[in-house]
Amino acid sequence: MTAFLFGVFHTWLVLAAAPLVTGIVRLTKARLQGRRGASVLQPYRDLWRLLQKESVIAESASWLFRIAPYLVFVAVWLAATIMPTFTTHMILTPAADLIALVALLGTARFFTALAGLDAGTPFGGLGSSREMFIASIGEPAMLMVIFSLSLLTHTTSPAHMAAYVLSGHIGIEVSAGLALAAMVMVAIAENGRIPIDNPTTHLELTMIHEAMVLEYSGRHLALLEAAAMVRLLLFMSIISCLFFPWGIAGVDSGPLDVLCGLVAWAFKVGLLAVVLGYFESMLAKMRVFLIADFLGGALLLALLATIFLYVSEAV
Repeated sequence: MTAFLFGVFHTWLVLAAAPLVTGIVRLTKARLQGRRGASVLQPYRDLWRLLQKESVIAESASWLFRIAPYLVFVAVWLAATIMPTFTTHMILTPAADLIALVALLGTARFFTALAGLDAGTPFGGLGSSREMFIASIGEPAMLMVIFSLSLLTHTTSPAHMAAYVLSGHIGIEVSAGLALAAMVMVAIAENGRIPIDNPTTHLELTMIHEAMVLEYSGRHLALLEAAAMVRLLLFMSIISCLFFPWGIAGVDSGPLDVLCGLVAWAFKVGLLAVVLGYFESMLAKMRVFLIADFLGGALLLALLATIFLYVSEAV
């Protein structure tokens, strides 16, 4: 019963906290750029405003264009529920798997790209082709990171990976450091952040994700924006849970440990949001053809992590 309650609370927690994380990133960037910036609660107001507006759908759009926002939102939200946040004692822990998480994110990307093509606009097709170009390198890199971590921890369950790290079986591992660097690069690409993409731009020739959702409005756009916020929180939870799991409550933990785990997760995610805002303020967007080099570096780091792991075990 406790695992069920923790699972339900976790499911709604990631949905409620996602806009706040986006607000922290935006506020950090604004302050570093010398602006006052909007409140960290502004993303909540933006989503509520979009939900109140009517959805305008192009005449050339099919049924796929209408259902894609719902499918994308559900897939990303379900992927976020797989990754533990403040405790590993949740009802979905036995079924949670990082391979399934990648599959859910791939499903969301697939329907987003199809929706961008469905309206028949040139910018939608441009964004969809660029998104698939990024995914063709980003997904193998993420899978290789998961493969390296699974070899290190002997499991693909994120909860069991965190428990294995907390048990003290892993010390200072070169392979884990390389996997962390690769995961950070993949997270930047998956979320369309600088230097891969600028989520606040409206320059048609430079947009990637925004170009695919350019034809959406109203509640459909609200669902896609919410899915992007949840995806950003998801990758921050992946980094904090798999590489820095300290503070997360275990199966036999008491109420105080669960509360400490919640505070620790909030601190780590908030710190990552501030770091992301600082990182984006220091860099400029790279050219599209340089993205292959960026993600190729992530794939190479993930491969090196696996090689170092094999070499260390052989020695």
